[in-house]
Amino acid sequence: MDKQEQTVRIYTGPAMIANGLKARLLDMDILPIIKDDHQSGITSGFAVGVPNQVRLFIRQEELDRAKVMIDEYLTEIKEKE
Repeated sequence: MDKQEQTVRIYTGPAMIANGLKARLLDMDILPIIKDDHQSGITSGFAVGVPNQVRLFIRQEELDRAKVMIDEYLTEIKEKE
């Protein structure tokens, strides 16, 4: 896997906050990946993971461009000081 294909986790927490972060990333033309193990488990017929907890990933190469916005967003919603 080359660097362009590597992903990095940028957030783990409530889906509502992850969706807000996703919207801001999309505004920057960054396409994030949301992984919801609990919902995937329900779809498959068994429950795993924590309800309403998701993980948000972006490509490693986009991290530098997104970092300031991510920090500002998490500070704005009081997830980070």
